[in-house]
Amino acid sequence: MNDMEAETEITVLVPHRISGFFQIIESGGGRPVDDLSQIGSRGGGPSLSIFGKTKLSILEFLQPSEPSQCTITINGLEATQSAKTTFYVFSHFSSLIKHPVRLKIQHDFEMPLGAGYGSSGCGAIGAAFGLNYLLNVELSYNQAGKIAHIAEVMNKTGLGTVGGQLTGGLSITTTAGYPFELDRIFCPPNLKIVCASFGSIPTQTIIGDPVQKHHIKEAGAKAMNRLLNRPIFKEFILVCQKFVEDIKILGSPDMENIKELMRDLNSLGVYGASMNQLGKSVFCFCKTEEINKVNEVLQSYDPPIVKVLELCTNGPILSH
Repeated sequence: MNDMEAETEITVLVPHRISGFFQIIESGGGRPVDDLSQIGSRGGGPSLSIFGKTKLSILEFLQPSEPSQCTITINGLEATQSAKTTFYVFSHFSSLIKHPVRLKIQHDFEMPLGAGYGSSGCGAIGAAFGLNYLLNVELSYNQAGKIAHIAEVMNKTGLGTVGGQLTGGLSITTTAGYPFELDRIFCPPNLKIVCASFGSIPTQTIIGDPVQKHHIKEAGAKAMNRLLNRPIFKEFILVCQKFVEDIKILGSPDMENIKELMRDLNSLGVYGASMNQLGKSVFCFCKTEEINKVNEVLQSYDPPIVKVLELCTNGPILSH
């Protein structure tokens, strides 16, 4: 790398994404998977027209004998120690370069963290794509995505969101892990996605719990088989609703408002509503002319965050 010619700043926009259902995959042929890139999930969900923004800046080119350094912020707050997924991505890329650097990575998310909008995937992809570009590592699109996926799996912040965020659209992950194998579901024109969020559910608490993991594996397998037999838009939302019912996540008192909101939205005659995986959030598919009646229902529950969005059909975008 010629330091005088090298670019020192890049911004990566990655669409937030909802998982409507998922099936944890961590074994193959009856044996545990040792390769972290092969661990992940099968499932499906929409990419959203709202983004996680990652700005990367090279602050200084260091001496060859010095280690690369990095500071990380999330929504303006210092997070170098806590942002373990991003730091893993940085560490991986720093091992691939000859000329060490001092970097700053700034994540700004338009949707709340831990609420089922793939924020950690946005950050992991943003860091991987940005570092790949800035440091001239020359990995391919999917190779950089693989590093983001491994970072998510290793830190238990996600299992399959990265593949869908790289693809865009309403996608189905048909094979877990890398290489990413996905298909898309055709969506009706004039589709709106109304999102309402009440708070977070730490992913680690669910995928790290043996009982919850068992429910998810069973329900996810059923959901996947059903959708692959009839991979159409109307079936997708029905599969998501049945998955939420089967994993028994709405049984606790603090999830009662999510359960009731889903019921009320589904009584409107819209395309349908279900719960984000994983977060105290609900998404509703509807037509433009149905937004007002959806919002009337939402107002009675007063969620802290409500967004009216569209499907994002592209993957990450690099910009200056």
